[in-house]
Amino acid sequence: MTNQEKNTLRTDQQRIIDLIRPHSRVLDLGCGNGELLCKLMHKKAVQGHGIEIDVDSIIECIEKGVPVIQMNLDEGLGDYSDHSFDYVILSHTLQVVKKPHLILREILRVGRTGIVSVPNFGYWKVRLQLLFKGKMPVTKTLPFDWYDTPNIHLLTIKDFKLFCKRENIDIMDQVNLGVNRGKMRIGNVFPNSFAESVVFTLGKKAGP
Repeated sequence: MTNQEKNTLRTDQQRIIDLIRPHSRVLDLGCGNGELLCKLMHKKAVQGHGIEIDVDSIIECIEKGVPVIQMNLDEGLGDYSDHSFDYVILSHTLQVVKKPHLILREILRVGRTGIVSVPNFGYWKVRLQLLFKGKMPVTKTLPFDWYDTPNIHLLTIKDFKLFCKRENIDIMDQVNLGVNRGKMRIGNVFPNSFAESVVFTLGKKAGP
């Protein structure tokens, strides 16, 4: 993938592409305009499918040749059988759904592996804006003002990991993003404060 191609995607989406095996079956939840799936279909020859609720975004997917259906994620994935896909992707979408418990359970039912990326509300720039400005932060990964944000379940990395522990979800891999080179070491030691966003690879824990 060239730098020019990478620049059309967010950093978390670029890393997600690296995690996907070629020729896999991939479901992208809240796929937006289909750019990530389009890249995966061309670069990794995946069998890609998208779910999106916004009509304009669905039209863009169709124009790109990305298979997509209109569906509300908060209603679950009842149209899909268990292990229908090798990977189910939820990219910067967990914080906008009304029922995160439901969608995470469905990801691990429908997919053999889940890949979930989230913006980190514990990031140091977010903390400083709250501390010194006393208002809702606006950052690169959280670019909305409080009155027009789609985000209803903001979370930190620590929040997500505690949730996964309670729900018996196995975090198989964690990629910390937005950590510049000068802070790379401390950022990976203390990601809850120094990672701007994170990509988790998830699976079901084996039974007792």
